[in-house]
Amino acid sequence: MFEAVELGIAIDKKSYARELPRVREALLAAQRKLAASNQSCLVLIGGEAVAGKGETIDSLLAWTDARGVRVHTFLDRTQEEKQHPPAWRFWRALPATGHTAIFFGSWYTRPLVERAYRESSNSDFDRELRHIAELERMLSAEGVLIFKVWLHLSRKAQRERIEKMRDDELGRTRITPRDLRDARNYHPFRAAAEQMVRITSTPESPWQLVDAEHRRYRNLTVARLLTQAIEQRLQAAASAAKAAKRKRPAPKLPVPPKENLLSQLDLTRSLTGAEAEAQLRPLQARLSRASRALNESKRSAILLFEGPDAAGKGGAIRRLTDPMDARIYQVHSVVAPTEEELAHPYLWRFWRDLPRRGTMTIYDRSWYGRVLVERLEGFTPQECWQRAYGEINAFEENLVEAGALVLKFWLAISPREQLRRFKSRQLTPYKQYKLGPEDWRNREKWDGYEAAACDMFEKTSTERAPWHLIPADDKKWARVHVLKRTVHALEKMLGL
Repeated sequence: MFEAVELGIAIDKKSYARELPRVREALLAAQRKLAASNQSCLVLIGGEAVAGKGETIDSLLAWTDARGVRVHTFLDRTQEEKQHPPAWRFWRALPATGHTAIFFGSWYTRPLVERAYRESSNSDFDRELRHIAELERMLSAEGVLIFKVWLHLSRKAQRERIEKMRDDELGRTRITPRDLRDARNYHPFRAAAEQMVRITSTPESPWQLVDAEHRRYRNLTVARLLTQAIEQRLQAAASAAKAAKRKRPAPKLPVPPKENLLSQLDLTRSLTGAEAEAQLRPLQARLSRASRALNESKRSAILLFEGPDAAGKGGAIRRLTDPMDARIYQVHSVVAPTEEELAHPYLWRFWRDLPRRGTMTIYDRSWYGRVLVERLEGFTPQECWQRAYGEINAFEENLVEAGALVLKFWLAISPREQLRRFKSRQLTPYKQYKLGPEDWRNREKWDGYEAAACDMFEKTSTERAPWHLIPADDKKWARVHVLKRTVHALEKMLGL
């Protein structure tokens, strides 16, 4: 594959000086258009050892408006990064709309190095690459232009460059032991890189292969390709926006089937106060012990609660947090996204708040808002919420693979019980803040929300992150059974 890379040419200083202003002008113009758009740009720079990755990044920084560009260098994971899933550090660095981020090192680096040094199998490498391709497809659909460039050096050109750098005082300071080790391992690296390019060069984010033997040619070519990619992306986004505006109908409320998972729940289940108290205290004692064991482990726990308004999510969460050390858990009440959050891919705000190893995060509402309220209220286009099912499954699979327990609870109540609780909130001064106009509006769409919830269960209840449907007309019964399932899952994970 790399044999087909177009060979670069040596560009003399005079020709370079003549061509550079045109290249810079075009790149700056594209950057200004990007800044005014709802798109962002992510530049991934890779290549063989001493191919000039750092020099290429330096040239891009010199030729663009630095106020809209940020470089992130990903070396070995820090202690803080090791407390989170591997993708956490990359998600946190994603650029906001109108901005550009350059990744020096990326989600490709570790899998590529491990494969080149035979620290991973070919099948594991292939699986990771396909996960990356799915991630990039999702980011592209969320408005991120992913520009990937591989700076290629032949084995002969690489050897000549290393010798030339060794003969130069400044060049010697730029050769690292890692560069020399990777150069000695040239052919395995090249084989792994070719496999990487073959699997992850997609229509949404293709690899650009650039011959890096001649410095001036390399830098100008990368800048031209980046300019072209930005222009093409902005044109495609503008065309898609026009088409969507013409075609977008008002959201149509789905209708639930007469027989579904929610309609089959026995909402009459209940406990007396004495029965609930007799079960609650022992369960909370077990949860206290399990949470301390979690804190001492290298695992984390993520609990999320969904359900109709007034279903008792807050009360169930309080029964979970009461016996636990406040340093072990955090509770996030998910509300409408901020302007900063809207400027990033949808899952970005949830990646930022993931628990560290040894801790638990509890979500009162969650990332499922995209396929519930955003779907029903028309806040997001149909193609976005339909795509979200797969994106959420991949997200949760990533969490589980990183050692997290993911527990998903749906607290189910009847329309009659919801109305009773709404009226109780109206009459109780210290509960009135819980009831707003949107709660009544949501109630009018009860059937639509039930249908959307059933779609969600069908498409996102997986073996490793299943949904737990809890009858909650009786709060005491619901609280006890949330505790039971949480304690059981934690004890099983931790071997208690």
